[in-house]
Amino acid sequence: MIKQRQLTTILMFALVSLSNSVCGQSRQLTLSLDELFRTADKNNTSIRSFQAAVAEAEAGVKSAGAERLPDVNASLAVSYLGNGTIMDRNFTNAMSVDIPHLGTNFALQASWAVYTGGAVTSGVNLAKLNEQMARINAKDNSQNVRMLITGYYLQLHNLKNQEKVYDENIMLTRTLIDQTRKRQDEGVVLRNDITRYELQLEALKLGRTQVCSKAKIINHQLLTVLGIDDDVTILTTEAFETSPDNSQGEAYWQGEAKMNATALRKSELGIRMSEQKERLQRSASMPSVAIVAENHLDGPITFEIPNINSNFNYWFVGVGVKYSLSSLWKNNRKVRQAKLATQTALEQHENLSENIENAVQASYVDYLTTFTELETSQKQVELANQNYDVISNRYANGLALVTDMVDAQNQRLDAQLKLVSSRINVLYNYYNLKYITGNL
Repeated sequence: MIKQRQLTTILMFALVSLSNSVCGQSRQLTLSLDELFRTADKNNTSIRSFQAAVAEAEAGVKSAGAERLPDVNASLAVSYLGNGTIMDRNFTNAMSVDIPHLGTNFALQASWAVYTGGAVTSGVNLAKLNEQMARINAKDNSQNVRMLITGYYLQLHNLKNQEKVYDENIMLTRTLIDQTRKRQDEGVVLRNDITRYELQLEALKLGRTQVCSKAKIINHQLLTVLGIDDDVTILTTEAFETSPDNSQGEAYWQGEAKMNATALRKSELGIRMSEQKERLQRSASMPSVAIVAENHLDGPITFEIPNINSNFNYWFVGVGVKYSLSSLWKNNRKVRQAKLATQTALEQHENLSENIENAVQASYVDYLTTFTELETSQKQVELANQNYDVISNRYANGLALVTDMVDAQNQRLDAQLKLVSSRINVLYNYYNLKYITGNL
């Protein structure tokens, strides 16, 4: 009898191994969550697009800084000059005047703005803020991608553990079927008892198939996010099952959110950008001062009669001042609008801070609740195992029906699956806290 049971157990393990190979036929790769993050940083299309936006913003800073450099322009013109005509003011006594027909003009102009009312400085500062915004947007997008990866990874880990639960119960049910068939041969039980176990076995096999199908779908979605085209099955690490502690209080997470939450960083930058735009509008009401220098080489000299077929070169250096008088009655409205935009940004930042504070508090409470749920699930599994052992012992002594055994096994299965989900919920809420506070 003992040898037969050992042989049955070996066959059960062989069947489970066969089903495992059918469940995942592709190449398997065991990766930690951090390794998945690094892979996504290199291959994810969304992350790469935001990195390109950062490079574009960096170029914008250099472009804005170039406005401080002097402007230099050169022009060259060659023309054909026709003969002139001289006449009285009443358009009589017309007389033709010969003019050299080849006309040339070369000009070299330089100007350097030494004062623009702060327009150039505000433009450079605004470009730098745009660069910082691009970097924060890239980080925010990276956090979103990482949270998506974490969700898929947790689901895969959950489904892997559910698969183990189903495998264990399938092995147990097959063993019970073999034992019941032997009891039927002894005339102790009816064929109907075997049928109930066979129905239970088919339900377990269906549940396992559904778990494998879900795992394939999640695995494909995870590969898409990672930017991996290979036919690979991602396996989670066993160390991932270790639950984080809850020794860090709510104040810690609130502090992390204030320092690192990307939404707050973007809101703060929005205020600074609005202030720079306000300064930029004020600069339009200020005069601009520039140092200018020009050199001209013209020919022929046509302002003399008779014309002189020679080149005339002249140059000058000076200071130019420009002021828009219309800004006195036009720009004040734009300045007021910019002030209101800054005030709006401040109000929105305050409201956002309150919302994030509430989100962190709610997420932290949910995180603490998952530990209670985990303890409850562990206790339920313990009670379900005890109940199953009692019913199994009574059934072996002919004191319980097969329906009692099936009910006890179903209760045990439900408790085991809830325990698997409870462990994953602890991890999910922990990573969700890190995501909300910008530390994922």
